[in-house]
Amino acid sequence: MSIWKRIIVILFVSFCCIGCDQSSKHIASEHLAKNTITSYFSDTIRLRYTENKGAFLGMGEDMPEELRFLAFTVFVGIFFASFLLYILLASPINMYMQVGLSCMFSGGVSNFVDRATNNGAVIDFLNVGVGPLRTGIFNIADVAMFFGVALFFFGGYYKPVRTIF
Repeated sequence: MSIWKRIIVILFVSFCCIGCDQSSKHIASEHLAKNTITSYFSDTIRLRYTENKGAFLGMGEDMPEELRFLAFTVFVGIFFASFLLYILLASPINMYMQVGLSCMFSGGVSNFVDRATNNGAVIDFLNVGVGPLRTGIFNIADVAMFFGVALFFFGGYYKPVRTIF
């Protein structure tokens, strides 16, 4: 895939993912009360506004503020700048893998934007599950990253079907 096609894919996926995530976080911050749970579909989906100062499932939120800023803002910013270079320059990959990498990048950048503009916190508001079996609280950027990982790995196994037509 040419560098220009990669750039177009990255820009399109980033525009969609970051736009949806930031819009949903804005709506959540405007319309969901803190520490109040709103439930839908027989309690399968719960909406609850939280600000996560840590990483995955709040890990690291008890770290000193300076160390948390260094780890989750500075190092993550450097990581995603490097990741963008990798996405642009990686050896030949198929379109599924390119879109998957772009989703991972976009989700991470959107959460990074949250940290940079929200005093080091990421807005989370979704929780899914049945009965006591539930996910942690997450956001659309986390869904994009999860989808990107799945698409990257499963897309790597994709072999185009050759037809005689």
